[in-house]
Amino acid sequence: MPLTPVHPQRLAHWGHTVQRQWASWRFMLQLGASVLVLALTPGTYTPLFQATTARRLVISTWQVLPWFTSLAALLSLVLIRIVVVTALSYGLSQYALQMMVRVLVLELIPLSAAMFVALRSGLAFNAGALPTVSATGAHRVQAPPFERLRGELAPQVLADAFSVLTLAMVSSVVALLLAYLTVYGLSPWGLPGFTRTVGQVFDLAVSLGFMLKAFLFSMAVAVVPMAASLEAPPATSTMQPGAVRLFLVLLLIEAASLTLKYI
Repeated sequence: MPLTPVHPQRLAHWGHTVQRQWASWRFMLQLGASVLVLALTPGTYTPLFQATTARRLVISTWQVLPWFTSLAALLSLVLIRIVVVTALSYGLSQYALQMMVRVLVLELIPLSAAMFVALRSGLAFNAGALPTVSATGAHRVQAPPFERLRGELAPQVLADAFSVLTLAMVSSVVALLLAYLTVYGLSPWGLPGFTRTVGQVFDLAVSLGFMLKAFLFSMAVAVVPMAASLEAPPATSTMQPGAVRLFLVLLLIEAASLTLKYI
């Protein structure tokens, strides 16, 4: 059976697609690196920058922290009860607490916080700078001006990243408290065994991996949608800019974390 030759225009289209994707990912990484450099530069923190960042923090974190924590506590309590009852029925009560810590604190809560912030604010950016297309069809993304980066974009990125970290950490503490109350009740005599079990889960490697995963989640949620909105053409579908890419990045981070942790 003769092979069908590939049309040169199709090859050119594939080449332009690869070039466009490469330029898009490079722009996203450059934007994230620029924001990190600004965040680590003391001269960035002018009164205007501090006021803008504080306002963004209130909107992205403080306004949603109480009810997100309440919702996370309710879902955590349901999962804790399911795990405890199931472990008791199979005679594995000694592993119930460790399983709850691993499933809830290490995996579900950070991912839930990242998804919540992404759906609430990260995917709501409006396109602010359109890409340019050269005569050959190549994709060329224009970097935002420095003043706009420092005065508008960097505070939003830092606020969204801080929101993910804060929601994840506060909800994790609440989940640990609920786990203790579910297993030991109000008795203080369970503290030695509880702290020993939690310490066995959060060894040095797991603790560093947990902090790194939470940081990567926060940067992905803050940077990916903004980079996509800055380079997005006028909307041609109902899909928000960067939604698929953000979910792909979160999935890759979670998969890498699970691989390094359990394989």
